[in-house]
Amino acid sequence: MQLQVAIDFLTTEDALALAAKVADSVDIIELGTPLIKAAGLSVVTAMKDAHPDKIVFADLKTMDAGELEADTAFKAGADLVTILGVAGDATITGAVKAARAHGKGIVVDLIGVKDKAARAKEVTALGATFVEMHAGLDEQVEAGFTFGTLLEAGSTSGVSFSVAGGVTIATIGAVQDAGAHVAVAGAAIYGAADPAAAAAELRAAIK
Repeated sequence: MQLQVAIDFLTTEDALALAAKVADSVDIIELGTPLIKAAGLSVVTAMKDAHPDKIVFADLKTMDAGELEADTAFKAGADLVTILGVAGDATITGAVKAARAHGKGIVVDLIGVKDKAARAKEVTALGATFVEMHAGLDEQVEAGFTFGTLLEAGSTSGVSFSVAGGVTIATIGAVQDAGAHVAVAGAAIYGAADPAAAAAELRAAIK
Protein backbone atom coordinates (compact mmCIF):
# COMPACT_ATOMS: atom_id res chain seq x y z
CA MET A 1 0.00 0.00 0.00
CA GLN A 2 1.24 3.46 -0.85
CA LEU A 3 1.15 6.47 1.45
CA GLN A 4 -0.16 9.79 0.17
CA VAL A 5 0.19 13.10 1.98
CA ALA A 6 -2.57 15.63 1.34
CA ILE A 7 -1.28 19.18 1.60
CA ASP A 8 -4.03 21.69 2.32
CA PHE A 9 -1.91 24.78 2.91
CA LEU A 10 -2.53 27.89 0.83
CA THR A 11 0.91 28.89 -0.41
CA THR A 12 3.51 27.22 -2.58
CA GLU A 13 6.21 28.01 -0.03
CA ASP A 14 4.36 26.24 2.79
CA ALA A 15 3.56 23.27 0.56
CA LEU A 16 7.17 22.86 -0.51
CA ALA A 17 8.39 23.18 3.06
CA LEU A 18 6.08 20.40 4.24
CA ALA A 19 6.90 18.16 1.28
CA ALA A 20 10.62 18.50 2.00
CA LYS A 21 10.03 17.23 5.54
CA VAL A 22 7.93 14.19 4.62
CA ALA A 23 9.08 13.17 1.13
CA ASP A 24 11.25 10.32 2.39
CA SER A 25 8.19 8.60 3.90
CA VAL A 26 5.51 9.15 1.22
CA ASP A 27 4.91 7.89 -2.30
CA ILE A 28 2.38 10.48 -3.46
CA ILE A 29 2.28 14.22 -2.80
CA GLU A 30 -1.22 15.62 -3.10
CA LEU A 31 -1.75 19.30 -3.71
CA GLY A 32 -5.15 20.01 -2.20
CA THR A 33 -7.98 21.84 -3.92
CA PRO A 34 -7.69 24.96 -1.68
CA LEU A 35 -3.94 25.12 -2.39
CA ILE A 36 -4.39 24.92 -6.16
CA LYS A 37 -7.17 27.52 -6.06
CA ALA A 38 -5.00 29.87 -4.01
CA ALA A 39 -1.64 29.33 -5.72
CA GLY A 40 -2.64 28.19 -9.20
CA LEU A 41 -1.22 25.31 -11.20
CA SER A 42 2.26 26.77 -10.80
CA VAL A 43 2.36 24.95 -7.46
CA VAL A 44 2.08 21.66 -9.36
CA THR A 45 5.09 22.56 -11.49
CA ALA A 46 7.07 23.69 -8.47
CA MET A 47 6.34 20.48 -6.59
CA LYS A 48 7.23 18.24 -9.52
CA ASP A 49 10.47 20.16 -10.06
CA ALA A 50 11.33 19.76 -6.36
CA HIS A 51 10.37 16.07 -6.18
CA PRO A 52 10.63 14.53 -9.66
CA ASP A 53 10.77 11.03 -8.16
CA LYS A 54 7.40 11.38 -6.44
CA ILE A 55 3.89 11.03 -7.84
CA VAL A 56 2.35 14.51 -7.85
CA PHE A 57 -1.41 14.44 -7.37
CA ALA A 58 -3.43 17.51 -8.43
CA ASP A 59 -6.71 17.47 -6.54
CA LEU A 60 -8.75 19.51 -9.01
CA LYS A 61 -12.10 17.86 -8.17
CA THR A 62 -13.20 18.63 -11.72
CA MET A 63 -16.95 18.59 -12.37
CA ASP A 64 -17.02 19.71 -16.03
CA ALA A 65 -14.61 20.19 -18.95
CA GLY A 66 -12.75 17.06 -17.90
CA GLU A 67 -10.42 16.77 -20.86
CA LEU A 68 -9.44 20.45 -20.83
CA GLU A 69 -8.82 20.70 -17.08
CA ALA A 70 -6.93 17.41 -16.88
CA ASP A 71 -4.80 18.27 -19.90
CA THR A 72 -3.87 21.61 -18.33
CA ALA A 73 -2.84 19.96 -15.06
CA PHE A 74 -0.81 17.24 -16.80
CA LYS A 75 1.03 19.89 -18.80
CA ALA A 76 1.85 21.60 -15.48
CA GLY A 77 3.50 18.41 -14.21
CA ALA A 78 0.75 16.43 -12.49
CA ASP A 79 0.88 12.64 -12.58
CA LEU A 80 -2.64 12.13 -11.24
CA VAL A 81 -5.70 14.40 -11.44
CA THR A 82 -9.04 14.05 -9.67
CA ILE A 83 -12.46 14.14 -11.28
CA LEU A 84 -15.59 14.02 -9.13
CA GLY A 85 -17.58 10.83 -9.19
CA VAL A 86 -20.81 12.83 -9.32
CA ALA A 87 -19.69 14.30 -12.65
CA GLY A 88 -21.17 12.96 -15.84
CA ASP A 89 -19.56 10.03 -17.61
CA ALA A 90 -18.54 12.28 -20.51
CA THR A 91 -16.50 14.43 -18.12
CA ILE A 92 -14.69 11.38 -16.82
CA THR A 93 -14.03 9.87 -20.24
CA GLY A 94 -12.72 13.22 -21.44
CA ALA A 95 -10.28 13.36 -18.55
CA VAL A 96 -9.21 9.77 -19.20
CA LYS A 97 -8.54 10.71 -22.83
CA ALA A 98 -6.20 13.50 -21.67
CA ALA A 99 -4.49 11.16 -19.21
CA ARG A 100 -3.80 8.56 -21.86
CA ALA A 101 -2.38 11.21 -24.17
CA HIS A 102 0.13 12.16 -21.47
CA GLY A 103 0.74 8.67 -20.09
CA LYS A 104 -0.74 9.77 -16.75
CA GLY A 105 -3.74 8.80 -14.61
CA ILE A 106 -7.19 9.87 -13.44
CA VAL A 107 -8.48 9.34 -9.92
CA VAL A 108 -12.24 9.60 -9.42
CA ASP A 109 -13.10 11.13 -6.05
CA LEU A 110 -16.34 9.63 -4.69
CA ILE A 111 -17.05 12.39 -2.17
CA GLY A 112 -20.80 12.98 -2.07
CA VAL A 113 -21.62 9.76 -3.96
CA LYS A 114 -24.27 7.75 -2.10
CA ASP A 115 -23.46 4.30 -3.49
CA LYS A 116 -19.70 4.50 -3.62
CA ALA A 117 -19.10 0.82 -4.42
CA ALA A 118 -21.41 0.88 -7.44
CA ARG A 119 -20.04 4.13 -8.84
CA ALA A 120 -16.48 2.87 -8.28
CA LYS A 121 -17.14 -0.02 -10.65
CA GLU A 122 -18.70 2.29 -13.24
CA VAL A 123 -15.87 4.82 -13.34
CA THR A 124 -13.18 2.15 -13.33
CA ALA A 125 -14.83 0.73 -16.45
CA LEU A 126 -14.59 4.23 -17.94
CA GLY A 127 -10.81 4.20 -17.44
CA ALA A 128 -10.13 5.61 -13.98
CA THR A 129 -6.74 4.53 -12.61
CA PHE A 130 -8.31 4.12 -9.18
CA VAL A 131 -11.09 5.64 -7.11
CA GLU A 132 -10.91 7.57 -3.86
CA MET A 133 -13.25 6.50 -1.08
CA HIS A 134 -13.52 9.97 0.40
CA ALA A 135 -15.75 11.42 3.08
CA GLY A 136 -15.59 15.18 3.41
CA LEU A 137 -15.83 16.98 6.75
CA ASP A 138 -19.56 17.56 6.36
CA GLU A 139 -20.25 13.97 5.36
CA GLN A 140 -18.32 12.69 8.37
CA VAL A 141 -20.79 14.32 10.78
CA GLU A 142 -23.91 12.98 9.08
CA ALA A 143 -25.98 10.46 11.03
CA GLY A 144 -24.93 6.89 10.39
CA PHE A 145 -21.49 7.64 9.01
CA THR A 146 -18.51 5.70 10.32
CA PHE A 147 -14.98 5.32 8.99
CA GLY A 148 -15.82 1.69 8.41
CA THR A 149 -18.38 2.81 5.84
CA LEU A 150 -15.54 3.90 3.55
CA LEU A 151 -13.57 0.71 4.09
CA GLU A 152 -16.60 -1.45 3.37
CA ALA A 153 -17.35 0.46 0.17
CA GLY A 154 -13.78 -0.04 -0.97
CA SER A 155 -13.69 -3.71 -0.14
CA THR A 156 -17.01 -4.49 -1.82
CA SER A 157 -16.25 -2.45 -4.94
CA GLY A 158 -13.69 -4.96 -6.16
CA VAL A 159 -11.62 -2.21 -7.81
CA SER A 160 -8.40 -0.36 -6.95
CA PHE A 161 -9.12 2.33 -4.35
CA SER A 162 -7.65 4.83 -1.93
CA VAL A 163 -9.11 6.00 1.37
CA ALA A 164 -9.20 9.65 2.44
CA GLY A 165 -10.87 11.27 5.41
CA GLY A 166 -9.90 9.87 8.79
CA VAL A 167 -6.62 8.08 8.07
CA THR A 168 -4.48 8.16 11.24
CA ILE A 169 -1.96 5.93 12.94
CA ALA A 170 -4.92 4.29 14.68
CA THR A 171 -6.79 3.49 11.46
CA ILE A 172 -4.12 2.87 8.83
CA GLY A 173 -3.94 -0.82 9.65
CA ALA A 174 -7.65 -1.22 8.96
CA VAL A 175 -7.21 0.68 5.69
CA GLN A 176 -4.58 -1.79 4.56
CA ASP A 177 -6.61 -4.77 5.74
CA ALA A 178 -9.55 -3.51 3.65
CA GLY A 179 -7.37 -3.83 0.55
CA ALA A 180 -6.72 -0.16 -0.19
CA HIS A 181 -4.12 0.71 -2.82
CA VAL A 182 -3.37 4.08 -1.19
CA ALA A 183 -3.87 5.57 2.29
CA VAL A 184 -4.30 9.35 2.19
CA ALA A 185 -3.22 11.22 5.33
CA GLY A 186 -3.77 14.94 5.66
CA ALA A 187 -4.14 16.44 9.11
CA ALA A 188 -2.47 13.39 10.67
CA ILE A 189 0.73 14.61 9.00
CA TYR A 190 0.52 18.36 8.44
CA GLY A 191 -1.26 18.95 11.77
CA ALA A 192 1.35 17.05 13.76
CA ALA A 193 3.94 18.80 15.90
CA ASP A 194 6.59 16.90 13.92
CA PRO A 195 5.25 16.14 10.42
CA ALA A 196 8.36 14.18 9.44
CA ALA A 197 8.00 11.88 12.44
CA ALA A 198 4.26 11.48 11.87
CA ALA A 199 4.80 10.50 8.24
CA ALA A 200 7.55 8.07 9.21
CA GLU A 201 5.28 6.46 11.81
CA LEU A 202 2.51 5.99 9.25
CA ARG A 203 5.01 4.51 6.79
CA ALA A 204 6.28 2.10 9.42
CA ALA A 205 2.72 0.97 10.16
CA ILE A 206 2.25 -0.22 6.59
CA LYS A 207 2.97 -3.93 6.42
